[in-house]
Amino acid sequence: MPVGKLVFNQSDPTEFVFRAFTTATEFQVLLFLLFLLLYLMILCGNTAIIWVVCTHSTLRTPMYFFLSNLSFLEICYTTVVVPLMLSNILGAQKPISLAGCGAQMFFFVTLGSTDCFLLAIMAYDRYVAICHPLHYTLILTRELCTQMLGGALGLALFLSLQLTALIFTLPFCGHHQEINHFLCDVPPVLRLACADIRVHQAVLYVVSILVLTIPFLLICVSYVFITCAILSIRSAEGRRRAFSTCSSHLTVVLLQYGCCSLVYLRPRSSTSEDEDRQIALVYTFVTPLLNPLIYTLRNKDVKGALRSAIIRKAASDAT
Repeated sequence: MPVGKLVFNQSDPTEFVFRAFTTATEFQVLLFLLFLLLYLMILCGNTAIIWVVCTHSTLRTPMYFFLSNLSFLEICYTTVVVPLMLSNILGAQKPISLAGCGAQMFFFVTLGSTDCFLLAIMAYDRYVAICHPLHYTLILTRELCTQMLGGALGLALFLSLQLTALIFTLPFCGHHQEINHFLCDVPPVLRLACADIRVHQAVLYVVSILVLTIPFLLICVSYVFITCAILSIRSAEGRRRAFSTCSSHLTVVLLQYGCCSLVYLRPRSSTSEDEDRQIALVYTFVTPLLNPLIYTLRNKDVKGALRSAIIRKAASDAT
């Protein structure tokens, strides 16, 4: 059977049900309101970054091009998961079909992988800006930025398709399967297969290394050169400004790669399903929410552009 094709061929159609966070009605309502509020904040924060980058000519640089695309990815990433999650919190658990689970896994892995690759590209952007400032616009042309972004998405699509197709060729025994998670993520779905999954687990580790370990190592190498370049700056103010442009990106990198590594790179013997679900809440809600906050609170250009946009909007409404 070709790996590149998704085949959902089972005589008794399998449906998955996500395990409820709690059965207490009052806590269900509180969780629903909390996650809905976080989701709306993620949408508003990341949309604001996209809007301000697109409408201000001063922010039309490679750094902000990548930042706006990162925000777009965060919106898509959470939208793949959160609406279905919210619909399952209140009331009876609604089953998801085998094909629906496969589709959610495919888009979740694709967008998450693209996110990781994009963070590595942003590290390269910072390397060129600090180590080769005079050639920044000559090296990072609009065409190259678009090609790198397209390459990241293409590689993520390829890896996600292979992994998802491989997993959903496994048999799942029984009509109703309960996933101890709030989405069709790879590890909890693999646990439900009634077959030998050692090969599939090995493929998951290989994909995780390609998506997490290699980009993270490239980021580390970039920051070694960046740190050396910053330390050679004579002006204390110059060093401070250079470090401040990198600190936001480093904070996001540590959050994203740290949480994802705990889920996908830990040995299966040392993990529990409940821990995986709790960690997944961090990279599903916390990281996409913190991205716009980190970049706006620590970036004078974005703060200034947002302030001027709000002032212009208020002035136009007043007239």
